[in-house]
Amino acid sequence: MADIVQEFNDYRSKMNEKLLADNNKIVKRIFNLDTNAYAEGALDVKTKELLGLVASAVLRCDDCVKYHLETSYKEGVTKEEMMEAMGIATLVGGTIVVPHLRRAYEFWEALENKESQKLVPVLHPRAGYFDSRLVEPGPFALYTKKGIVLIYNSSNAANNNDPNLPIYTYSAAQALFDSTQPYKLLDRTNQYFIHPDKPYEKSGEVNEVCFVEGLVYFKNKWFLYYGTADSKIAVAIANPR
Repeated sequence: MADIVQEFNDYRSKMNEKLLADNNKIVKRIFNLDTNAYAEGALDVKTKELLGLVASAVLRCDDCVKYHLETSYKEGVTKEEMMEAMGIATLVGGTIVVPHLRRAYEFWEALENKESQKLVPVLHPRAGYFDSRLVEPGPFALYTKKGIVLIYNSSNAANNNDPNLPIYTYSAAQALFDSTQPYKLLDRTNQYFIHPDKPYEKSGEVNEVCFVEGLVYFKNKWFLYYGTADSKIAVAIANPR
């Protein structure tokens, strides 16, 4: 049953990539609007995803229902909360929504299935940002009072990217995960904290690369080791005081 989750995500990713590569401005703006609409505001992300789930069920869009089910699951929505939301959707939409309720229940079971949790994606590339092409883990994660901090590497895509960076530029940013649910993303920076801006970072075996890999706390300072243009290893030093 877990395969239905993977199949859905694989197909969605493949077709979204094709749609965005077509460079249609209207489509790109709609995608961007959709992303921003579900970002945290006066309402938190969890609430917005449940609203999206209800609306999708009433409109009988199975793909939309699956997307909001998975995102809700990642946001920590319980099965009881999901069913209460789907109950409201069935009430508003009528009995014609029941077949979609069945498929939604099946998809939720697949999300809960242990087999589907062996590999759980926790961080994705973002269209229009410096990390639009890919994301990769950097040094070990840090356990803090606010949560788990992960420094990650990223690459700028050829399309629908950060226009201020050359394509395929590698930079680094930070993400914050829940300390009790380590797969739950709480926040991430909207800007990189290190990117190629020095000659040895911009030119080498592979141009435009800052790839962070090592982190150590030594004598009240943080030392961050990173690769530069696939040619050298540099270190950035920060004094937390």
